[in-house]
Amino acid sequence: MSELREPKVDIELAREHGLSDAEYDQILEILGRTPTYSELGIFSVMWSEHCSYKSSKKYLKQLPTEAPQVIEGPGENAGVVDIGDGLAVVFKIESHNHPSFIEPRQGAATGVGGILRDIFTMGARPIASMNSIRFGTLDDPKHRYLLHGVVEGIGGYGNPVGVATVGGETSFHECYRGNILVNAFSLGLVEIDRVFRARATGIGNPVIYLGSKTGRDGIHGASLLASAEFDEQSEAKRPTVQVGDPFTEKCLIEACLELMRSDAIIGIQDMGAAGLTCSSFEMASNSGTGIEFDLDKVPQRETGMTPYELLLSESQERMLLVVKAGQEDRVFEIFERWDLDAAVIGQVVDGGRMKVRWHGKTVVDIPVDPVAASSPELDRATAPPADLRERQKLDLASIAPEQDPGGALEALLDTPDLGSKAWVSRQYDQLVQGDTIIGPGGDAALIRVKREDGTITRKGLAMSVDCNPRWCWLDPRTGAMAAVAEAARNVACTGAKPLALTNCLNFGNPEKPEIMWEFVEAVQGMGVAAEALGIPVVSGNVSLYNETAGRAIYPTPTIAVVGVLEDWEKHAVSHFTKPGMTVVLLGENREELGGSIWLALRRGLECGLPPAVDLAYEKRLHRLLREGVSADLITTAHDVSEGGLAVALTESTITGPERIGVEIELSDGIRPDALLFGESTGRVIVATQDLEGLESLAAGCGVALRRIGRTGGPRLVIRPPQGESWIDAELDRLHELWWNALPRRLEPLEGEEAA
Repeated sequence: MSELREPKVDIELAREHGLSDAEYDQILEILGRTPTYSELGIFSVMWSEHCSYKSSKKYLKQLPTEAPQVIEGPGENAGVVDIGDGLAVVFKIESHNHPSFIEPRQGAATGVGGILRDIFTMGARPIASMNSIRFGTLDDPKHRYLLHGVVEGIGGYGNPVGVATVGGETSFHECYRGNILVNAFSLGLVEIDRVFRARATGIGNPVIYLGSKTGRDGIHGASLLASAEFDEQSEAKRPTVQVGDPFTEKCLIEACLELMRSDAIIGIQDMGAAGLTCSSFEMASNSGTGIEFDLDKVPQRETGMTPYELLLSESQERMLLVVKAGQEDRVFEIFERWDLDAAVIGQVVDGGRMKVRWHGKTVVDIPVDPVAASSPELDRATAPPADLRERQKLDLASIAPEQDPGGALEALLDTPDLGSKAWVSRQYDQLVQGDTIIGPGGDAALIRVKREDGTITRKGLAMSVDCNPRWCWLDPRTGAMAAVAEAARNVACTGAKPLALTNCLNFGNPEKPEIMWEFVEAVQGMGVAAEALGIPVVSGNVSLYNETAGRAIYPTPTIAVVGVLEDWEKHAVSHFTKPGMTVVLLGENREELGGSIWLALRRGLECGLPPAVDLAYEKRLHRLLREGVSADLITTAHDVSEGGLAVALTESTITGPERIGVEIELSDGIRPDALLFGESTGRVIVATQDLEGLESLAAGCGVALRRIGRTGGPRLVIRPPQGESWIDAELDRLHELWWNALPRRLEPLEGEEAA
């Protein structure tokens, strides 16, 4: 037996582990002694920003999380929401930003694997995924490489696992040059009475390790990689990025779901961030119990692994299970059939302590509660950015009017942000499981609901993920409100009723008062919108320290909303479906150009206040869309967002199976560039064959409506009541620009090797 040689634990070593001096003093007080090296590692990961939410949890507690449809809110692996007929959806979004910047393919792939495990840990079969990915500008070869790698990683994991990637967003901005964002969303379906939770109850019940063997990959991914700023040493952390195996994950999903059909399971938890440490502490903490286990019994793929390495490894495709005593053989039989490891490594004990042995020696003996439930909570200073008022200044009178609206539209369609994302989405399997009704490219994705036995129901599930970081940089409260409103509006555009949301809150260094202020403002804005719209927050993730060399990303509170459609065959699409339809605009055009992509692209300015959000109106709009689609009054419904009305109309003409033109007449008494390219919220382009019926419904819902045109022909024409057209363009030309906006920028430059 080799002797365990470990570093001396002192304040210097604690600092190297990301612990503050005050936190190390607290550890000494909790234990009444100096911690072992393994214990120091446990405290460092469990008290890291990534695992403990120590800077953010006091604000997250203020969010609205309860509603009649909510079965499980924040605190578990994912949120659970009742959709009727004895079924529930389980969903969550979370980040894998830092690992994806270090190693894009594996970072993105393991982000997908981790979020899938959060879903099936709850007993749900994953049926749909989305993502929100953000990069620096594509004139930088590194970011072309990162985009290639991230997309390859998402598809390379999600496709073999057999979960359709049905939607998402991809955007580019200079603020992400030093820190890209990779946010992964997954949704699963479960019968209401088959929801599982992370529990470790029943003294004497066995604790079982499931899945892949443990290696040295991912050690300190949570505490040192995801909970600190990037610097010149960040590339050296490449070995800490985990390596995923989607084929093992697929087997793990099927084995776990098969076991969940038995009555053997007490509780189950995936080994994600902080691996065996986090899963065991969370299960015990949730149950008020303790756990004793023996590291020698942990399946290992490398020789000579130390207790520290075994406890902190973030090797992928692993689960921790507590079953009823006497049911061990059932677990072994199922997992042996799926060619997966399963081993009893310990048992549930009384007393609320975690005791870990290695080679017959106790290497960990610490109380559970201070490490998990009662981990530190910080009250960080907040202060608005010194230049906030300067950012928000915009005198429209000083902004030169757009002299070439047609050229401006072409320029907007030719940007990677507004151009087609088919280059990305075509690398993902969008149709696996056969239930995708609307895939990537629509306002929201839509899938039909199919029970575990294969029975297809009438219900559909709509989902959308949204955020406008430029708006959040200019006004984080309004920007976050707008993100919730847009995601919910996109879901409503299919005809679905928004039910609940999940969030991934991406910000810079919380130790800086201005960053913490942005975070607090955004969380409060999100909470106000969620409360007003009746869309509770059921899960989420906080990703801080997205900052390199002192430069933070723009605040990016990514919002994903899920809604239910009672009859999936009755849904609206975002493109025009045939000529001769009446085109209607819901909502009001306002003279708002602050924070618009037109202002940034055509005038080189990122300034002003983002458009106002009327939440009471948004809720009325949801009702109109839902009832209008259900009554067959609305066949096309497309949200007006980035790029404004002209871009939204273009998208409705060129994104369907056929290109169907439109002639539009607008008169609002505001400057034409604001009318065409302003991004006022709450607007939806609708096509109908029953204008009178829609007008009656809109009046009853309290939503402004006006007829603006008619579909047909090969051109997009937008004109005022008198005078020459502002825009008169061939659809083929617009489609070519839009379709090639991203691919043409990914071609290697002269002298540059292909990614």
